[in-house]
Amino acid sequence: MSLPITLMIIGIAALIVSIFVGSKQTNANEIEQVSISLHQETSHLKQRLKALEEELMLEPAPMNQSIRATETAKPVHSIIVSQITALHGQGYSVEEISTRSSLPTDQVRSVLRSKGVHI
Repeated sequence: MSLPITLMIIGIAALIVSIFVGSKQTNANEIEQVSISLHQETSHLKQRLKALEEELMLEPAPMNQSIRATETAKPVHSIIVSQITALHGQGYSVEEISTRSSLPTDQVRSVLRSKGVHI
């Protein structure tokens, strides 16, 4: 064999070996990068979960107070206001209007007062 052919065969063999060896190192680097990013994401999720758990540890308000707070905070729709004033005009009592409109009696009274109706 001549020297150029031998050098060419050695070069091709070195090229093939470098492709396989280089891809193994690349795969190892990629696996390491994925592992690092997964660890960072897991750590970030743990921090967020811990913050949520701390928020949920707050004392809940008693059930009756929370229900009344939401009922009084909700504005009454204009159609319901019209229904309340119409029922009062027809002679219904505040308790009957409360039952028909599914509102607490206090809220029915406040709607009637806001419309200038004396109870």
